[in-house]
Amino acid sequence: MVDAIITGLYIFILAIFVGFEVIRKVPPTLHTPLMSGANAISGIVLIGALVTAGSQEKGALKILGLLAIILATINVVGGFLVTDRMLKMFKRGRE
Repeated sequence: MVDAIITGLYIFILAIFVGFEVIRKVPPTLHTPLMSGANAISGIVLIGALVTAGSQEKGALKILGLLAIILATINVVGGFLVTDRMLKMFKRGRE
């Protein structure tokens, strides 16, 4: 049990560093397509969180699943709002 927690924590910390380095090197012109891809990934995370939270019987795991659902939902909705606003900037005005 402790080994699984340590392995999960190690993977989580490594993912933080890799994600930071990948995002830091993206040029500004690619932010909108990258955000759209991130929204799709967040949607997959949301589905996984729903499945995980629904299948657990222990209270602490249900709470963590609920927290994952809330954070993924905020990320998906916020990402779509920002992407929509950015795409509206590129539309031509009515002539």
